This record gives sequence, structure tokens and C-alpha cells, in this order.
Amino acid sequence: MFTNKTFLITGIADEHSLAMYAAKEIIKNGGKVVCTGLGVSPFHHNLSDKAKAFLNQNFEDFKRSVHEFLGDAMVEILDVTIDENIEHFAKDLAQKGIKLDGFLHAIAMDKTIRNKEVKPLIEVTKDEFCDTMNVSAYSLIRVSHYLLKHGVLQDGASICSLSYIAAAKVTFHPYRNISIAKAALERITVELADELGRKHGIRVNAIRFSPYMGSKAGNATLKIEDVATSNKMSPLGNAVPMDLAYEICHLFRPESRITGEIRHVDGGYHITG
Repeated sequence: MFTNKTFLITGIADEHSLAMYAAKEIIKNGGKVVCTGLGVSPFHHNLSDKAKAFLNQNFEDFKRSVHEFLGDAMVEILDVTIDENIEHFAKDLAQKGIKLDGFLHAIAMDKTIRNKEVKPLIEVTKDEFCDTMNVSAYSLIRVSHYLLKHGVLQDGASICSLSYIAAAKVTFHPYRNISIAKAALERITVELADELGRKHGIRVNAIRFSPYMGSKAGNATLKIEDVATSNKMSPLGNAVPMDLAYEICHLFRPESRITGEIRHVDGGYHITG
């Protein structure tokens, strides 16, 4: 299905990341992947020793997981909060002659969640709000912009991002500040589907997945009882990572006419109120 196709995969932290499952399924279907992770780039300035150590360790863990589970897949540093880093990344792909048939936006960040405790929205600062919005939503625009600007993202490509039901309604477990960013991500998805579809034939969709504790992000937010509750609420039980990987590949397949969709891969969790 993906012979001679290459996809950018963002958001891999380790082998348990949802993005990793998608990358493996793309490779299984004959495609290639370019993977990005956080690390120290030439565009990071005035970092503390602690921050450098964290970023260096993060990138080493990321690289090790990619090479162990995805073979010789290309790995690059990408911090979506720094425009110069995004543009440098796009230019580098262009110079290497790499053309992308799509990309997975699986990036999110919310510093108001600590030790599974969620700060009340009324207490969220402007910086906390904007930082979460920048990484979790606006980055979809900027990555798309630079990939198109440098001719890397091809006409007819497919963009897919990961969202959650909390973008639309209050969930039984607290999911405050980032829920607003996910709502923005979904609205950006719809607007880009219109703009990029008309101009480039590019499809843009988002997927709401079940509560999942296997990833670092899910484990930071959820408790075991949360996942058990959603499993009981879902008519088919919670979806598993491979369900998500199959749907991403479905949306990535060539010559599709699916765009502007907010898909649900959650065992029916979204219909239960």
C-alpha cells in the first residue's frame, strides 16, 4: 500500500508511544518513515545544564527506540516551538531529496498537569495556556507551512493528528487546559482541510483515541481507574494502539477522498455521554 511512500512521524518518545505503532504499521505496509524527537538543536539558546541534560537524554532514548523497533529510519531533532528549527528541518529534507506523502502530528504538552494532578483552569496562567496551545495545536500550522514552503510535502498528501474526546466535552477525569488546545487542533484540522485540499489536494484529519496509559503522555494524565471506567463505558471496550495505527494508515492511503474528519477510534466511548 505504501511502496515508494514516505511519512513524517512526530511524537515518538519510546516504544510505547502511539506514534510508534503507526510508524511500525507504515513500514509493515512497505512505506518509509522520518521520525522526529526533542533534543538540543543549534536553535536552542541559554539552556540550563539541567535542560540540556534532559533534552540530550530524551533524544538518546528516542533514537534508541526508533532504531530498535524501526530499523534504519531517519531520526531528526525537531522542537516545534522554534520556527528556525522547523524551517531548518524542512530545508534539510528538501536538500536530501526527501518528499513526504503525509505526516502524523502526535505532539502535545501541558505543564499544568503534574503527578496526575490537573491545575484548575481558573488558575492557569497566560504563559501556561499559550505554551500548551503552541505545542499542541498551532504547531500543526507551522509544520505544514514549512514543509509546503520548501516543497517537501507533496500534493495529494495526507496529514493526521491525534486528539481526544475532551476537545468536545468535559470528561469524567480532569483534562482542563489541554482540552482547549485539542479543540483548537480540531478546528485547525477542519480549516486546513479546506485550504490545503483546494490548493494542493492535501487531506487533513484528526483522530480521537481511547484513554491510554501505555505512553508517557497518557501515564502522566490518567489513573488506572480512569482507563477501567472508560473501558466499561465503551460498547466495544477501549481501543488498543493497533486500532489507531490501522486507522492512521487508512487515512494515509493514496487516492482517498476523506478529509476534514474528526474520527473516533475509542470503542464507542464518545457515544455514551
